[in-house]
Amino acid sequence: MNSRLHKIDYESPIGVLEIIGTEEAICSIMFDERERTVNPIQGDTPEVLVLCCNQLDEYFKGERSEFTFPYILEGTAFQKTVWNALNGISYAETGSYRDIAVTIGNEKAIRAVGSANGKNKLSIVIPCHRIIGSNGKLTGYAGGLWRKEWLLNHERTFHKE
Repeated sequence: MNSRLHKIDYESPIGVLEIIGTEEAICSIMFDERERTVNPIQGDTPEVLVLCCNQLDEYFKGERSEFTFPYILEGTAFQKTVWNALNGISYAETGSYRDIAVTIGNEKAIRAVGSANGKNKLSIVIPCHRIIGSNGKLTGYAGGLWRKEWLLNHERTFHKE
């Protein structure tokens, strides 16, 4: 596998997302606090990065609720288990760290689930923004609570029963 990393920026309605990937898969999608993009799509940008941008664009337009481009989960076995469980939280739905701990069969691992959630490098695609406190309140989000609230409201707006 060619492991050379490529980087592009996607300008979302809630800020620049920096997308990093190889020729084969996406490794990271993270909010960047820059005002504008500095890494545009080039002629030699791998197709998977272009596909990721197109699917993010469809998501932000309310036309996509799931992502199909290939991505790589880089973390411990436990973190990968948590991130895969996060994908079980449907579009426009929410869950708690406790829900994920129960899902992975380790109900006492609530704090570890929270820690793994915070290390997710695939913003929006691995939907850590759908995790809220068991009291129903918004909890921490690496991209900022205002973005988390925006994403949840966005999904509720475009959710089709």
